[in-house]
Amino acid sequence: MRLLLVEDDRNLNRQIAAALTGAGYAVDKAFDGEEGQFLGETEPYDAVILDLGLPIVDGVSVLTSWRRGGRKMPVLILTARDNWSDKVQGFDAGADDYVAKPFHMEELLARIRALLRRSTGHASSELVAGAVHLDTRSGKVSVEGVQVKLTSHEYRLLSYLMHHTGRVVSRGELTEHLYDQDFDRDSNTIEVFVGRLRKKLGVELIQTVRGLGYLIEGPGTGGADRKTGASG
Repeated sequence: MRLLLVEDDRNLNRQIAAALTGAGYAVDKAFDGEEGQFLGETEPYDAVILDLGLPIVDGVSVLTSWRRGGRKMPVLILTARDNWSDKVQGFDAGADDYVAKPFHMEELLARIRALLRRSTGHASSELVAGAVHLDTRSGKVSVEGVQVKLTSHEYRLLSYLMHHTGRVVSRGELTEHLYDQDFDRDSNTIEVFVGRLRKKLGVELIQTVRGLGYLIEGPGTGGADRKTGASG
């Protein structure tokens, strides 16, 4: 999952980005409202952490512009302002959640996990597909109760596909959502990671839909009519 962090306090920006990266997310950073607004308008983020008190363009104006432009990604407002009127202003602009500084990093991470679950239609922090269980809280993956060790990129790929079960996800979409803007993106690496995941999981989970991308079947998904293959 790929996140955008817009926070002008460079020390706090660094701390939050490190925590998010450690939790398995790809993170793009912006330090003022103008840069953040541009990234939010041009890149496909799964969620955004947005400070209200930003230089150049304030956070409420940034969020208002995104929503007017049809940008629907979940947005968590992060600000030192802790009175009810600022919260109302943020929610009215289109925010999905709100955390006031100072905060515990675990709370911020939990709220991001919740935003991502709700935006993809999942009620539980544990994602299940067949014999595969992915715990978004701990970042652990198990198959029939046996834990499987994955690299950060393998985990990101599996997590994105399991958040979007029942839907074919193209290689291009995976490339856009698994890597930050500074990463040297190559869609061919997706095939490599899919191959590694299949070997490590040892179960038939990730299907290749020829010419379209990859699919993890969801409850009630009819896959019998799709032309699928096991190769990347």
